[in-house]
Amino acid sequence: MLSRRSDVRRPRPRPRAAAFAASAAIALALGGCAAADDWSAPRHAVEPVGTLAPGFIDAAAPPSPEATVTPEPGTWDGVHPPAGYRVVLLTAEYDPATAQLATGVTEWAGAERVSLKRVEVAAPDGAVGGITEAMDLDPDLIIATGPALVDALALVTASHLDRQFLVVGAQVPEPTGNVTAAIWDGAASRGSEMADTADSHDETAYTSERADAAVRAGVASVLHDVTGVVLQLG
Repeated sequence: MLSRRSDVRRPRPRPRAAAFAASAAIALALGGCAAADDWSAPRHAVEPVGTLAPGFIDAAAPPSPEATVTPEPGTWDGVHPPAGYRVVLLTAEYDPATAQLATGVTEWAGAERVSLKRVEVAAPDGAVGGITEAMDLDPDLIIATGPALVDALALVTASHLDRQFLVVGAQVPEPTGNVTAAIWDGAASRGSEMADTADSHDETAYTSERADAAVRAGVASVLHDVTGVVLQLG
């Protein structure tokens, strides 16, 4: 297999009167068949909850694809995904830094009640297959973590402009309008196109606080159609 996928589920409180049904639901969840994870159901239009604060971008001159934007800290805090927002976490956890980013995405999804599925690339030669698997799940957004997937993303994403991608902790060298990146000092790798330096890849820069800010800023940007840009976070 090229990749390994698992669903991230969050248990919800149920009334005592539904105890038997709850037990059945848990059994189904453990078997991978929970109705709550059924993405085949129709969904409503994706609309953000909340708005970007002034200072995220220059509203008078919106950035074009490939532009680097430096949003002011916290200008994305008022934005949240709508209920049932469907996200695929695409990750290749070859190092602790990337694992930290994946944890950040998972914790954000739990806090925001996002419906999250996970595709993990088990080996470098499985990256393209992993991206294809993520797209086949038909999510609202694919969040890719770390530099290991950059080369494959650069190869695939330009041919699938109907799919939105957010790269956290790395960037595609020449992003099309469907690929947004959230980077910061020490987490800005461009894959094999440019050799990494301490400024682009520093293991100590991948903290839980940085990961959380990057996911929230990136998702807020995508939800408000500020896509194809690189968000340079402080």
